[in-house]
Amino acid sequence: MSETVSSFELTLEQLDGYEFKVGFDKAWEGWHTDEPPPLGKDAGPNPARVLAVSIANCLAASLIFCLSKKGEKVSGVTAKVRLELVRNEQKRLRIGKVDVTLRAPVERDSPALLQCLDTFEDFCIVTQSVRGGIDVKVNVEAVG
Repeated sequence: MSETVSSFELTLEQLDGYEFKVGFDKAWEGWHTDEPPPLGKDAGPNPARVLAVSIANCLAASLIFCLSKKGEKVSGVTAKVRLELVRNEQKRLRIGKVDVTLRAPVERDSPALLQCLDTFEDFCIVTQSVRGGIDVKVNVEAVG
């Protein structure tokens, strides 16, 4: 069994239909989630979009952290994420796969980048946690 290192709690409060107000455990402004039509009104991102941005953000942050630890200071990293919805055998919608492309403003042959490509994904909490059930592919492009 894994040892708990920390935990947090969030709250969701139904506003109308499938729209929820998300309350964070810190003094951040809450935001709304909603399902797209025909269920909801698209008043906010749905849970699949929240998961996709969480995966991409975590990977980008891990890459930036690794590059900075190797002496490569970067600014302007971007991430593009594509999430694919599929139907399972029971015809239920599921997340089939997630493709993430990170663009880092570093030279293609940067020693820091070459070293990080083998390790940075291992430190992404979200990606490594969902990989057991969702196919996540990552591509890093050097654009320096």
